[in-house]
Parts: sequence; structure tokens; C-alpha cells
Amino acid sequence: MIAVAALSAALATGMSASLAQASSTPAVAKAPSCAGFHATKGVTAKTIRIGNSSDLTGPIPGIYTAAQQATAAYVAYFNSSKRICGRKLVLDKYDSQTETSADKTSYAAICKADFAAVGSVSAFDDGGAATAQRCGLPDLRAVSSTAARMACPTCFSADAVAANEFPNSVADYFLAHEHAATQKAGYLYLNAPAASEGALRDIRGEKARGMKFLYTSSFDIAEFNYGPYVQQLKAKGVEWLQVRGSVQSAVGIAQSMQAADFHPKVFLVDSSAYDASFLSAGGSAVEGAIAYINFLPLNTNQSELNLYKKWLTKVSPGAQPTVAGLYAWSAAKLFTTEAVALGGKLTRTSLVAEIKGVHQWTGGGLHAAMDVGGKHTSPCVRFLAVKNGAWAPYGGTGYRCAGVTQGK
Repeated sequence: MIAVAALSAALATGMSASLAQASSTPAVAKAPSCAGFHATKGVTAKTIRIGNSSDLTGPIPGIYTAAQQATAAYVAYFNSSKRICGRKLVLDKYDSQTETSADKTSYAAICKADFAAVGSVSAFDDGGAATAQRCGLPDLRAVSSTAARMACPTCFSADAVAANEFPNSVADYFLAHEHAATQKAGYLYLNAPAASEGALRDIRGEKARGMKFLYTSSFDIAEFNYGPYVQQLKAKGVEWLQVRGSVQSAVGIAQSMQAADFHPKVFLVDSSAYDASFLSAGGSAVEGAIAYINFLPLNTNQSELNLYKKWLTKVSPGAQPTVAGLYAWSAAKLFTTEAVALGGKLTRTSLVAEIKGVHQWTGGGLHAAMDVGGKHTSPCVRFLAVKNGAWAPYGGTGYRCAGVTQGK
């Protein structure tokens, strides 16, 4: 495992040619011997079953459908020309229903039927964490949302994150360029584990870097009237506002701000709002909004990103690429990379052990290098802003890497 500080330095100065080559290795390299491979949980002579449990229904329908679509797209791509010791992948689909209990139920079913879980995303992923751990299930997620899931020793995420680590580049950029506004900050966040834990982590990190908050508040997952929150922000003189939640809530808050004639100097949203529906639904209300991301902009002409888009269209016609989908594709790519490399030694236990050794994963260049095995937050972000109704680079086109702040 490399230290987070070392990772920051390496990324900030540019990865070496050998690291870049290793990070973009094709999903399936030359396979070792398959001698000794035998049927086990979720494995037959012809297939390897994997499960994906994502939020498809609930208060915000389809919130993470894109993760399951992307996983299905990768399975179709892989099966079109590749095998793991002669076996095709079969994807079993589950709905975690934006509920803790449903996530737990899904993972109980995956433990019984599937070899591993791949590409899952749930706002309440604490539910299945203990279940996955008890059955020794390799759970290679698109992203882990809660501290409970991050602590699960058999659970990992392509978008690696630690419950107590905050990327400094977010606060540092605005402290340098909008310092006065950062001293009058506000934060609104969805009252669900995935958003609330991240928001509180953000606030701690941003305070540690030198920002000052005048107003912070959570809002309920079924909340549709954001006017009272906006009035509080306006009354307290907030000039720098950050929002963490769903696309729908970010749009609703932006529209309430427009209706109240409240225009902070900075309106910052997290990567979940980097979505086509944010622009189409938000219209003029989201003009000027800034998003921070740690992956390639989705309109980039890049080979792996183009492959994801191509197979997404084949499997789910009309579906649009999203951040959840991008990381689900990356998770599936990592699963097949490690499974093929293990060959006849592939077991649940050996797969978990191999993933623990993955510290510089880019998903073929889709995102910043991730310490998947060490479960450390990436220190690198880039900014995009809504300009004339479209996302455009903000503050430069590359990643900014300034280490992480560690907190309790």
C-alpha cells in the first residue's frame, strides 16, 4: 500500500510512464493456468454469476439505475469475446430500493446465489455491509456510501473513499480564488447516510482548511419545498453554498434560489449533479453552478469511456452515461482483471486478497488513480461549471491534487 501523501505527490507531478501503462492495462491480460479451477458458490462449469444491487426504486425512482445498466453493459462486452477460465459471466440484478433493509435482503440473496457482487450503489448501503462480511463475499462496488460499508473488509469501491478523509483541493481552490465568500459559507445536504456522512466530512475538512460556515442544514429525502432553507441562507448572508444530495434536490434548491433572488458567489454541487438531467431540468436556475469530480468529463473522447458508452447503448438503448455508471463499469473491469489473473486459484478469499493489493486503479483512464485496496480517498479533483446551458471546464482542465485532510 502506498501512503496517501505519496499518492498525492505522484499524481500532482504526473504519474510515471510505467505507472500510466500499468493503470491502463487492458481488462483481460494473458491468463495464467486454469488448472485447479472448480465449481463453488455461484460458479458452474460454464458460468460465473455476479450480483448487482443498486437503488432502482424508492422516494427518488431510478437514482442509481445507471450503475446496474453499466454493469450489464460491461458483462455483455466481456462475454462478447472473453471468458474467465472458459466461463461466461451471468449478472443477477437486485433492487436495494433506497432502503437499509432492502440492501440487507439483496446481499443475503447475493451471498447464496453469486460468486461476487459487482458495481453496486445504494444510498443506504450500510444495510448489507455485515451480511457481505459474514459470507466472505467480494463486494466490488462502484462507490461505498457509508462508513459501515467502507469498514467491511470484503467490500471495496472503484471510487475509493475513506470515511475520515477529505480532498484538500476543493476548499483550497476557493480559499485562493473566492476567499471572502468562503468565510460566509453554507451547506445543505440530504438526510440519508450516503449524503449526510459525506457532507459532515466535507464540512469538517473545509473548516480545517480555513473556511467558515454561517448555516448548515439537512433536508428530508421526500422534501420538495426548499424555500425555507433558501430564506435562511439569504438571511444569514451566505455567499458560498455547497449542496450534496440527488440531482433532483440540487435542481430544486437552485430553482428555489432563483425564485428568492438569492445568488451566492459560489454554488457548488457534488459529482452526483453532474448529469444531463441537471441541465435539462434546472435550465437557467443552474447556470453558473460548479461541480467537482474525480473522473473524466463524460463528453471526453477517450477509448475506455467510448467503450462504456457504446455497450451502454447496446444493452440499454437511450440510457445516458453517468458518474455512477462510469464507476460501475470500472468496478466490473477490475473484477474481470483480477479474476482472469488468478485463473485456477480464483476463490472468494483469493479475490479479496488480490483486490487489497490494488492501489493505483484508473479503470483504463476513466478516473483519477484510486487506492481501491487501501480504501483511501483520492486527493485529486477537477472542476466543471454550467456555462450557456452546458458543462465546461472551470479553473483549468486537469486534476488538482493537494493531499487529503484526515479527521475523526
